[in-house]
Amino acid sequence: MKAPDLLRLSDNVVLARFETLKVYAALGAVRTLLERGTVQPGQTLVDSSSGIYALALAMACHRYGLNCHIVASTTVDAAMRAQLEILGATVDQMPPSRDLRLDQERRVRRVRQLLAERPGLHWMRQYHDAVHYTGYREFADLVDRALPDAPLTVVGAVGTGSSTGGLVDPLRERGRAVRLLGVQPFGSVTFGSEGFSDPEAIIAGIGSSIPFDNVHHDLYDTLHWLDFRHAMAGAVGLLREHAVFAGLSTGAAHLVAGWEAARHPERVHVVIGADTGHRYTERVFARHQEALDPSVLKPHQITGLADLAPPWSVMAWERRRYDVRGTAAPASARVPAPLAAPTTEPTTAPSATSADTSADVSTGVSADGSAAVSTAATNKEDRAS
Repeated sequence: MKAPDLLRLSDNVVLARFETLKVYAALGAVRTLLERGTVQPGQTLVDSSSGIYALALAMACHRYGLNCHIVASTTVDAAMRAQLEILGATVDQMPPSRDLRLDQERRVRRVRQLLAERPGLHWMRQYHDAVHYTGYREFADLVDRALPDAPLTVVGAVGTGSSTGGLVDPLRERGRAVRLLGVQPFGSVTFGSEGFSDPEAIIAGIGSSIPFDNVHHDLYDTLHWLDFRHAMAGAVGLLREHAVFAGLSTGAAHLVAGWEAARHPERVHVVIGADTGHRYTERVFARHQEALDPSVLKPHQITGLADLAPPWSVMAWERRRYDVRGTAAPASARVPAPLAAPTTEPTTAPSATSADTSADVSTGVSADGSAAVSTAATNKEDRAS
């Protein structure tokens, strides 16, 4: 369950499809905290979550004999809550709200209240504690073995920062030529879009209304901001074209990767697919007839945050520092230019080897720890059956 399936969507786009991405973060963090003696067997760990971290933390606590208490977002559905409770977690869930900013603020206040009432709790602080980076080294090992030679571009939702940063840092330490493209919603403070509101935004876990210490802004080469409609187009398009049922953050990253891959065919784009699409069934996939056509969508290319505008903007961030708590955002940056300039700017994602096929990369690890990779073209009708 922890390791992702690596699915080749086109010649230079590979999707790392997780059931629950944050199992890496939670297992690595809990294991490290126990080794350090920061937490003790039988202690209760608490944190706020919009869904997938909650499940991952409950699994980690179940494995290591710890208690788990989750302050859950309004986006946590009945299926997720049932899993948490069966794993032994106790759950505080926020009241229904269409305002994810208010939802997040309520959750943090509730965690602080619990800590005041029960001093023995350990707050995991997934937003701020760098211990959540540790588990992603194993993911980096997998990517390094599976895609050993190509220059890489990692595309993923920024969220808490740990998954994208935790993957890219170890790869760069090994000398890999890795670019990092972050995906943000409008309305998030993390990369300066808090002045916007997206009434339909339910992209849980991709942005934030509060600063996250685990987001290291100077790791990111390029930023994309997308509204709900564009994320929905990417998610529905991923299912329609490749028979992959994934969440909205994956849909947003998939849309971005298609546009970037067409501009940079010499690089392999690794899309982080954080979770499945089940919690978005009613509010996204049941509305599939409303979904925009991904092939005609393209971003507004900007040179500074003053030009940021919905529904989709892109800016070269150039690994700049950014103090969310006070320092003004970078006034300008150059428009992202092709690393190898194409003669024309395509607006559609590169296709697979033919219009009727898509390719899977099946990744396994042999007894000596090396990655075994095989590629097979699969007919879409067969994959969907």
